[in-house]
Amino acid sequence: MQVEFALQRDRQNMGRRYVEVFRCKRQDYYNAVAAEVNYEGIYDNDYHGSPPPSRAKRFSDKDQMEYTEILKMRGLPFSAKKAEIVEFFKDFKLIDERIHIACRPDGKATGEAYVEFISAEEAKRAMSKDKMTIGSRYVELFPSTQDEARRAESRSRQ
Repeated sequence: MQVEFALQRDRQNMGRRYVEVFRCKRQDYYNAVAAEVNYEGIYDNDYHGSPPPSRAKRFSDKDQMEYTEILKMRGLPFSAKKAEIVEFFKDFKLIDERIHIACRPDGKATGEAYVEFISAEEAKRAMSKDKMTIGSRYVELFPSTQDEARRAESRSRQ
């Protein structure tokens, strides 16, 4: 019940900061906490609030993540259109009508999109475009789910 309550806070503000909330496995949570604390149990202040390199390395290993046929794109130019996303993934088989560019309730783009490929394997291959650019913006790619894409799509319609 607490997890569902926390997920309702996704894409809201905490004070003046924008916050995204994601589901994760219990072990991922433990790894993140352990990375913030050195092995003597004292917070490592050398990083001044930034995650230690070991955590960044561990969590950027997207090969270990579970894939579906959907990838989330983050960091898109706000002006990005479907045609630019199709061009970005031109070497991969995606489903054109299953590209969703996320928008805020006022209709402005959020800089995120969800793209469906013909298979989970094709989506995983398309991850080779992670951190490549569209225009002057580098775009991050993440494995996603039908549920996450549907929620983003329904938020865009409100």
